[in-house]
Amino acid sequence: MKDFANLLRNYDLEYFGKGTHKVTFEEMIKAKKENSAFILDVRTEEENKLISFNFATNIAISQIPDRLNEIPKDKTIVVFCSSATRATITSVYLQLNGYNDVKILLDSVGDIASNIKPVFALKNKDLISKLIS
Repeated sequence: MKDFANLLRNYDLEYFGKGTHKVTFEEMIKAKKENSAFILDVRTEEENKLISFNFATNIAISQIPDRLNEIPKDKTIVVFCSSATRATITSVYLQLNGYNDVKILLDSVGDIASNIKPVFALKNKDLISKLIS
């Protein structure tokens, strides 16, 4: 509990004002391309079956404690879900377990899907082709 209290003490105006705890879709894709990020989808398996993203590893939030060893500590962890609630909870949990570079994706699942529409895909076709191959 003391670790959680200490973590909360760091969540001040400066922390949230800087916004360094969040990333955009473009920033996430760039980090993934550079192999400096691990993209973590914390939606349920059922949600992932409906809409899946092959650039991410799906580990439902309820499975995170039992599968923590599958998440590398030497990369930026970018967490997303359908609305950011589970991503935020997971982000805090990971930080409490020694993950120093955890980010929350600003985009929802719908936003992610819309980023793969033709306009974005045309501008980023090399990047997209690497992600989906």
